[in-house]
Amino acid sequence: MDIQNAVVALGALAQETRLQVFRLLVQAGEEGLAVGRIAELLGTEPNGRLSFHLKELANAGLATSRQAGRFVYYSAHYPAMNELLAYLTEQCCGGQPCGEPVPVCQPQPANSSSIV
Repeated sequence: MDIQNAVVALGALAQETRLQVFRLLVQAGEEGLAVGRIAELLGTEPNGRLSFHLKELANAGLATSRQAGRFVYYSAHYPAMNELLAYLTEQCCGGQPCGEPVPVCQPQPANSSSIV
């Protein structure tokens, strides 16, 4: 990941609703969540404002969408998330030990998620 892509991704996450949505998508696993379910979990309406936030995450490369019948599902784009994390922690602590390593999370199937 280069600095321009990192800035775009971090900019997309630098908004409360988008950060909440992204965290929901990460927790949901590869199956993702329907827009209506995202709205329900956030306690909001599935309106244009939510669609705007979802599109911002997709435009930043952090989420993907797919149509299934009349529903649109959004999923976290784990490779982009992991690239951003790697970029942020590249050469962490100047090569010196800096604490316990944080394991890279693996997406869980949607049926094992506690939010679905």
